[in-house]
Amino acid sequence: MDISLSRKANMVQDALKNAGVELQVQELSASTRTAAEAAAAVGCTVEQIAKSLVFCTADSNEPILVITSGGNRVNESALGKTIGSALKKASADFVQEKTGYAIGGIPPVGHVQPIRTFIDQDLLQYDVIWAAAGTPHAVFRLRPQELQHITKGTVVSVL
Repeated sequence: MDISLSRKANMVQDALKNAGVELQVQELSASTRTAAEAAAAVGCTVEQIAKSLVFCTADSNEPILVITSGGNRVNESALGKTIGSALKKASADFVQEKTGYAIGGIPPVGHVQPIRTFIDQDLLQYDVIWAAAGTPHAVFRLRPQELQHITKGTVVSVL
């Protein structure tokens, strides 16, 4: 446990360690709640932010995690066809219940339950990307291949 990190950021750090990767969570004074804020805080493009969004299936209310490039907007209808189930936006309460984190800090790992995960293919073009780490001030740097490894996510087009 890193005493310099908040409880939620430590949960993400532990999940990264348990996934067998040497990645370091950083808590910043600047907000990283939105992709634009995160990009400004770490000095990268908005497109290099791995934005974690939670949806749910319309038929079974299964949580679905979509990790998309910060510059992209998920086409829910097209993605629903790709994964075989219509998607709907998840409420803030649903997101908190299924992931253990609030919107604005949802990490790609360390959730309270396993969540089927899809990764935006646009993230694969970057050498380095940044993901949320449990709070609106915490992030970690990684390679797209590491994101695939730690999430076991399926790469898809989200557009």
